[in-house]
Amino acid sequence: MSERKPSEIRPVVNESGIAIKPHYTAADVEASGGLAMLGKPGEFPFTRGIHALMYRKQPWTMRQYAGFGNPQETNQRFKYLIANGQTGLNVAFDLPTQIGLDSDDPLAEGEVGRVGMSIDTLRDFEIAFEGIDLKEITVSLTINGAAAILIAMYLAMAEKRGYDVKQLRGTAQNDILKEFIGRGTWIFPVEPSIRLVGDTIEYCAEHAPKYSPVSVCGYHIRESGANPAQEMAYAFCIAKAYADEVIKRGLAVDEFAGRLSYNFNIFGNLFEQVAKFRAGRGLWAKIMKEQYGAEKPGSMWLRMIAAGGGGGLTFEQPELNIVRGAYYALISALSGTQTMALCSYDEAYTIPTEYSARVSLRTMQILIEEMGLTETVDPLGGSYYVETLTNQMRAEMEGIMAEVDALGGMVKLVSEGIVQAKVSAQAYQMQRDLESGKFPKVGVNKYRIPEEEHKVEFHPYSEADAQKQIASLDAVRAQRDPAQVAQCLARVREDAAARRNVMPALVAAVKAYASVGEMTRELVGVFGRYREPIRF
Repeated sequence: MSERKPSEIRPVVNESGIAIKPHYTAADVEASGGLAMLGKPGEFPFTRGIHALMYRKQPWTMRQYAGFGNPQETNQRFKYLIANGQTGLNVAFDLPTQIGLDSDDPLAEGEVGRVGMSIDTLRDFEIAFEGIDLKEITVSLTINGAAAILIAMYLAMAEKRGYDVKQLRGTAQNDILKEFIGRGTWIFPVEPSIRLVGDTIEYCAEHAPKYSPVSVCGYHIRESGANPAQEMAYAFCIAKAYADEVIKRGLAVDEFAGRLSYNFNIFGNLFEQVAKFRAGRGLWAKIMKEQYGAEKPGSMWLRMIAAGGGGGLTFEQPELNIVRGAYYALISALSGTQTMALCSYDEAYTIPTEYSARVSLRTMQILIEEMGLTETVDPLGGSYYVETLTNQMRAEMEGIMAEVDALGGMVKLVSEGIVQAKVSAQAYQMQRDLESGKFPKVGVNKYRIPEEEHKVEFHPYSEADAQKQIASLDAVRAQRDPAQVAQCLARVREDAAARRNVMPALVAAVKAYASVGEMTRELVGVFGRYREPIRF
């Protein structure tokens, strides 16, 4: 059989737009920028990992996304996952909580507890985390528009249980700019929304210095249509916007940057995903050192949670998602993440069952216990292909960030709907490519099984549980001190109007058992509500 000529070889271009060669040599590494950004694990620019020994010293935290129904049900699921070896909690909230509505709000009807845990007052947090040691199990709150309120609630709950808040660890997603781009659970306009993020960073820097008040979420930008390089670049632009907000308040970068964290997505080509994280670590360290003057190594770390993205899962042949999930976990481990939150195979349909969540948890445990992923740092380091692709991905990210800056910055582009329009157009094109078969997806446009039945257990919505949650809210309102609540809510509104940091007022209101909806209404009275710009 004769060897094909170069012109006859099928061209390959990855999602980020980088052409892939049939083979790589040391010359390709050198041509792409060499090993100048490589270094050693635990040393600037941290391309090979933010810690010297990485998993050899301590495996990644396993933090499955969980939460549904009322706080009692969610508490049971938390305890089930912990009993099965989970080492962190990643809390899902229902849609009303995410957009600042109480469970008895007419707009919340039919959504209470449907896609996450319903939270109305501090009492709900007390129930949800009853019996869980917050020193041993760190908690991540997947909340954005109402994040300032939920952070205040979590800190108040921990303090009431006797924990030293200055030593408390945990994370809140609290990335509102990506909500404008991707998910849509916004409440307030862009400028006051960023101000609230700044309030949480500033407050935690003083009162809860080990808590991470923001997890910048490239994850949802990717799910909304961004390619892997854009996912990282847009996330860095967003992080810079938040950093600029608190620096202008007088905080030095080393006072807060070490508690910024990231949430990234994984689906698609294995090598592209690994390279994007290696490139991203080096680029973020470079940005923090050269642009912001960070001196502490921790301020330059790309601290991240990364695992399988639900956008990579399929309705068709859902059992194949178990295989996909295993590869996503492998990518995450090869990429040097600090935390995994692996998607479950039924997430394309419903809230994960205990069984599917356990399968994902066991997948991560197999990598630790059986597959040797914790034995050495950056096992793909030194590969001609991976090092070349890492350099190329970094250059691609830098180009995207430069384009954002040239157009006026991320805040301006989000406010005008430009980024939203771009990723939406890309999502549309990707769907066309899936439908045409141009972008291959096993079980979807290749190797389909006609008229297959999907054997997936759906999570039931319970109207009875919703009514139970409303009754619980009514009981709290009947037991609390109305005058104290009114005084605290007035302070929230006054501080917001005076442009003071609203976190102290929110903490006081939370402790008085003011509800999420009540606090949100006070802030809306000052800030107004966001109206999405429409671009044609």
